[in-house]
Formats: sequence, C-alpha cells, structure tokens
Amino acid sequence: MKKLILTAAALALTAGMGMAQTVRMGTEGAYPPYNFINDKGEVDGFERELGDELCKRAELTCEWVKNDWDSIIPNLVSGNYDTIIAGMSITDERDEVIDFTQNYLPPTASAYVATSEGADLSGVVSAQTATIQAGYIAESGATLVEFATPEETIAAVRNGEADAVFADKDYLVPLVEESGGELMFVGDDVPLGGGVGMGLRESDGELRGKFDAAITSMKEDGTLNAMIKKWFGENAAIYE
Repeated sequence: MKKLILTAAALALTAGMGMAQTVRMGTEGAYPPYNFINDKGEVDGFERELGDELCKRAELTCEWVKNDWDSIIPNLVSGNYDTIIAGMSITDERDEVIDFTQNYLPPTASAYVATSEGADLSGVVSAQTATIQAGYIAESGATLVEFATPEETIAAVRNGEADAVFADKDYLVPLVEESGGELMFVGDDVPLGGGVGMGLRESDGELRGKFDAAITSMKEDGTLNAMIKKWFGENAAIYE
C-alpha cells in the first residue's frame, strides 16, 4: 500500500493522547474500497466499517477526520487527529516517526494498468505522490509522473500522459472491471509492503495497545476475514 516521503516536519512532535475523550480517526477518503466519501458526504469503505468496529471493541468514542494523503503523517504528529487508518503500509521509514498497530490487512500486490497490452512499463508510469508504488517506480528505471490523488493517476493513462499506472491491485480491480475493456492489467503483479496497519503517535502506546487487542479479537473470531471478503472479494488475501 502507500509509503510517504517523510519530511523533517514530521519528526517534531511527541504529543500524546492525554485526557482526550474522543479518538479522532484520520483517513484520506479518496481510495476506494479502502476509504472514500459517499453520497451523503460521509467517510465510507472498508476502513470506516473496520474503524467503527475497532472503536466499539476498544470501548472508545471515535470520530472521523478527512485529510489529504501527502500531509497525513505530519498532521497526525501535529495532533490534528489521533490515528491514521488510510490504506497505509507498515514500513521501516514510517516506523522511525510514528508507531503502528499490527496489520489489519495482510501484504497484497501492486499492479500495472494500461489501455493496451503492449504498454511500455519502462516508459512513463503514473503513481500517487508519496506512495510505496511511486517509490518503486522511481527505482525501476521507468519515468515516474506523480499526482496528488489516485483519480489523477488513472486519468493520466486515459489521456495518454502516461503509458501505465502502478497502484494497489485492490484499488485497480473495480476500475478495470468497470472500464468496458478500456483499461487492462499488464505485466506481472508486484508484492510490496508489509501489510496495512493503523498509524499512531509514538507517545500513544496505551491507545495502540487497545487497538491491537481489538484487531486481534477480530482476527480470532473471523469477523476481520469476513469484512475483508465483503469489501475486496472472495479471492482477497485473508488471515489463516
């Protein structure tokens, strides 16, 4: 999933939960089926349903906060919300700045999508700014073009600005299926990341522990696997 290019600003704060009565859940709201904004203007998707269930099991009162992806870690560290639940891969680079729960999605594949089978994957490839996919393309020898939102990465392929887009396969599957043959998978899938987890400030160990316990309970009783299949399909990677 996504990998932020961390800035010095993200290293600055060590503020904790303190006496906060409400846990603010930060998400992007632009990466279906992980998270998106529905017709009512509300945060929706797999991570909304998961987050609400985790808060219930942890006996926490939670509210949802939408934040653009490129500033999602700095604004967590700055105290604008208390967690990140936004399709974020657990990486060593991030772990230097924030803490993570255990993963609530196992490692999954990234993939290329283009408008023709003969697309040049060593040519121009689009990816969302500051994601693990953008980092991979930057090191692959292809020419990376970055965009702030995932929708723009797809548009770049459709309008010929990029030969292909590289993103989480779970995000791309419905777009390919709904394109009527305009978009197609090309090349091989690429395994990236160490699974998706919740990000928290390093000072919030107690809160992390509560969410870890809730994730464990969902894994043990099967509800997490059922939720994954609901949002990502019967063939999605689940926990054994």
